[in-house]
Amino acid sequence: MGDLDEALARAATGMSLAHWATVAPERTAIDSPSGSRTFAELNANANAVARALARRGVGAGDSIVLLCANRPEFAETLAAAERSGLRLTPVNWHLTAPEVAYIVTDCGATAIVADARFAAAAQASGPNVRLAIGGDIPGFESYTDAIAAEEGIDLAHPVRGSTMLYTSGTTGRPKGVHRDRPAGTPPATAAIFGYQPEHDAHLCTGPLYHAAPLAFSLALPLLAGTRVVLMDGWDASEALRLIGAERITHTHMVPTMFHRLLALPDEQRQAEDVSSLRFVVHGAAPCPVAVKQAVMDWLGPVVWEYYAATEGTGTFCDPQTWLAHPGTVGRPVVPGQVIVGDEEAQPLPPHEVGLVWLRAPRVTRFRYWGDEQKTAGAYRGDYFTLGDMGYADEEGFLFLTDRSADLIISGGVNIYPAAVDAVLLQHPAVGDVGTIGVPHSEWGEEVVAVVEPAAGVEPGPALAAELIAFCRENLAHYECPRRVEFIDELPRSDAGKMQRRLLRERYRTEVSP
Repeated sequence: MGDLDEALARAATGMSLAHWATVAPERTAIDSPSGSRTFAELNANANAVARALARRGVGAGDSIVLLCANRPEFAETLAAAERSGLRLTPVNWHLTAPEVAYIVTDCGATAIVADARFAAAAQASGPNVRLAIGGDIPGFESYTDAIAAEEGIDLAHPVRGSTMLYTSGTTGRPKGVHRDRPAGTPPATAAIFGYQPEHDAHLCTGPLYHAAPLAFSLALPLLAGTRVVLMDGWDASEALRLIGAERITHTHMVPTMFHRLLALPDEQRQAEDVSSLRFVVHGAAPCPVAVKQAVMDWLGPVVWEYYAATEGTGTFCDPQTWLAHPGTVGRPVVPGQVIVGDEEAQPLPPHEVGLVWLRAPRVTRFRYWGDEQKTAGAYRGDYFTLGDMGYADEEGFLFLTDRSADLIISGGVNIYPAAVDAVLLQHPAVGDVGTIGVPHSEWGEEVVAVVEPAAGVEPGPALAAELIAFCRENLAHYECPRRVEFIDELPRSDAGKMQRRLLRERYRTEVSP
């Protein structure tokens, strides 16, 4: 049995790190601005965290909340939960104290482990068991002192735990996405990125409380015995520097990160050696064809794409497939896993735009924690939708158009904001853009492009006219923005998704025809 197979086997009880702590104890597992851990240290600390929680009455079946930046203690607490039967909820540290308190209460947490950087948000939470990472929080015990009092040897009777992440809450209160049985990592998924753990390194560019970085940039590389380099916040220049300096082989990004990297000066991009990169994985939001092609022209055919969410998986697309079918997010690995259908998940013909439906595995079927009505409403038989719209071609390749909630209907015609964004992002004066529909007395909705100018670009009426003219050269007349608004910074989630709802709320003023 190979090392990856052995790690996968031990993952059934949450003990995959224990394998690497035995065969490669001195190999670095985590590098970060907050410190580093070898596999032996990471595994020992995970055992100590599990024992510290158990000593305080927190055990299998209980829920704990983790409010922590990208640092080694995040990985230690996650690994402790995975081997002691706990349900771990990582929380977005951008949330306010009442928002954090709501999640702590909603998930029934019996403990909270919090980074001292987020003390204000953590203090409003109610569990009696409280551990503070990286400094003092009033009413909290020291995480460092708590684990120092415990043994680091492997647990005698490990029990597989799970994670329960919360949705973004764009339509009301966020909800926990829960599975009674943890979804394991299939061997094919674990092997697909071809990790060579003796010398590979994965750069984590996003916050670990989010599903994609947690899975792609922490869980998978550590499962494969590979070093993870954690960024403490996204910065395009720093990411490029780290790729060269750390000889990064794998990373996960979102399309807005691609755009930021491409916006760096040519001399800066050419100065860094990016030849070590073999896998750049992306998802979370549609990627404009021109942006992805430019990244491939620069980095080579190393960009892989997936379509998935906290609730479940969909498609995967390798670079060669994308180059042959530009714009696709791939085909489902399992036939029938993804369909394009109507409101009742009835399949539509090729090239007809509809809702994208994903099939949930019966044994790991998700439900929204404490909300059976929302759970029932999400499913049509075995299928659920994230609200995304798209179409499939004759060969079954899936193409996304937009989210149904973001669709603009002007004069009875459907307009997809992502298509307008993709054109405007090709203009050198545009740093970022979010196209929205605002009420219009005659047309129902009017297309408005909200533009974040590129660095050093002065916004104004002349630039607005230039951008509208640019759209008219590259889009159908009805798709073109009627006006352009400028903004200092667009509201994107840290998962890279444009929060168009916030833009619509800001620009809802009706415009006369």
